[in-house]
Amino acid sequence: MDIERIHTPVMLDRTVELLAPAISADGAVLVDATLGMGGHTAALLERFPQLTVIGLDRDTDALAIARERLSRFGDRARFVHTVYDGIARAVRSQGLTEVQGVLFDLGVSSLQLDRAERGFAYSKDAPLDMRMDATRGRTAADVIAESSEDELRRIFLDYGEEKLAARYARAIVRARAEHPITRSAELVAIIDRATPAALQRAGHPAKRVFQALRIEVNEELSVLERAVPAALDVLAVEGRMVVLSYQSLEDRIVKRQLQSASSSTAPAGLPMELPEHRPQFRLLVRGAELASEAEQAKNPRAKPVRLRAAERVRRPS
Repeated sequence: MDIERIHTPVMLDRTVELLAPAISADGAVLVDATLGMGGHTAALLERFPQLTVIGLDRDTDALAIARERLSRFGDRARFVHTVYDGIARAVRSQGLTEVQGVLFDLGVSSLQLDRAERGFAYSKDAPLDMRMDATRGRTAADVIAESSEDELRRIFLDYGEEKLAARYARAIVRARAEHPITRSAELVAIIDRATPAALQRAGHPAKRVFQALRIEVNEELSVLERAVPAALDVLAVEGRMVVLSYQSLEDRIVKRQLQSASSSTAPAGLPMELPEHRPQFRLLVRGAELASEAEQAKNPRAKPVRLRAAERVRRPS
């Protein structure tokens, strides 16, 4: 496998720039909460020779590749098999209570997309799996087989923002009554048949359904709801966090939680802000930053990215 060819870290230079003030000092530790194949981590370890990175991932295949790729850094690269809402436990497992940096590169990884047998890609026929951790949990085929029509409609609407959610849910329930739906090509064919001809040109009709199933299988949004505050909590004063999101549902969660963390808690009407009400964090970028046009042209997976970042400015007294 040519890792460098299939895995180009998104917004790498900007990520390094934002994290640098927090992780340049001796003894600095960063948590790469979505290690993947270690592209961001490799660059950070090369750039900052005193840095240690704790890499988290739920995907055992990705961890194995990252261990090999990062072996040259010795014990400066550490690995924990966990979902990223387990960040506090992972930090404690390394004998630490706080860290200087946290990085989230959310969404499905290059490895998961490019290995057809994982079932993430609607363009490749494979078993309907979609588990980021292939050692546990329900598969996408299980969700398709066990969910009611109303549940499928909710999944496609809430997690895929799919306007034809009800239509697709109905078509799937009819089809599964005739035979189990266990492969991605079978599901794509059902969605194709259920899509009005006038809408066939508006992007691949299966894209949002596959996104929704992946989010449901991996509980991505509920995990992220827990992970962001947990990550903020382990940041030291002057520590920084960067989050790369790839779809609007993720970005809304990150935006809301960072805005809350960087806002005053003073009750309305107070004549002055007391020290204990001052924000614990400050935002490092205005809104969400996008990848440059040049990067988007070179790396198509950078097109949907939204980058947000924050720095801890104080701990509660």
